[in-house]
Amino acid sequence: MKLSKEDIKSYLLTLPDQEQSAFIDELRDLSNSSTSPRCKLSRREMLNNKQGACPHCGHPKYVKLGFDKGAQRYKCKSCKRNFTEYTGTWMAGIHKKDKIDEYMLLMLEEKSLDKIKKELKINKKTAFDWRHKILSSLDETGKDPFTGITESDETVMLLSEKGKRSLSRKGRKRGTKAKKRGISDEQVSIIVTADRAGQKELSVATLGRIKKIDIEKSIGGRICDKTVLCSDSHVSYKGFAIGNSLEHHAIRADLKQYVKDGLYHVQHVNSMHNKLKKWLNEQFWGV
Repeated sequence: MKLSKEDIKSYLLTLPDQEQSAFIDELRDLSNSSTSPRCKLSRREMLNNKQGACPHCGHPKYVKLGFDKGAQRYKCKSCKRNFTEYTGTWMAGIHKKDKIDEYMLLMLEEKSLDKIKKELKINKKTAFDWRHKILSSLDETGKDPFTGITESDETVMLLSEKGKRSLSRKGRKRGTKAKKRGISDEQVSIIVTADRAGQKELSVATLGRIKKIDIEKSIGGRICDKTVLCSDSHVSYKGFAIGNSLEHHAIRADLKQYVKDGLYHVQHVNSMHNKLKKWLNEQFWGV
């Protein structure tokens, strides 16, 4: 037997007020779930299961506070501020959230911005902005402390000012070398760090030679009492290790020492240096 809309409406009116409200809430949740992106629903599920925290103050106690334009709203019990499932994520403030899942699939398929723009009927600038918001959010997650033997070493690459309207020097042809001997401010120092558990960190440190403060900025927030630092004999690494009370093993490549005690070396990060330079030079023709 098929019920008409009027029959359903009449039946609902016979229910107690509390049951009517509960039924309406279930319908609203179902409606929102059918149109919401999966990445948004996973965030909502996490918050609803008390696995999140207030994005304003970090307090773990919060309660539901209805919906705001289809988004579940919450209220923090500590700072009393409201937030939604988007607050504090890369999805906050963007429009056309219904296209997020499709966009992420196209991005994983390594589609170009022009193809994504055509497929989703969005502006190319929007596609560009979303890509960088997603990449920035990924960069902020999954960074556990370095544990065990942690190799760290810097590599240098020639600084390129291609595309700048006013160069600080005379232009040069691609492939030429620096005019100054040794490591100078014509080169960019990149610190590469990796532990044997697979945690990695690559960061552009400074122009010219690195200092203790550059190492601190690069990996200072990711060390712990279980970190065993392994590096070359550069004085900056020695100072960093002493300042952070780390066990430090310096490799003296100038004395043809490449492995210490059969265990300590920086060969993994040196391999990453080679892969990084090869990738940059072959894919982008330098930086």
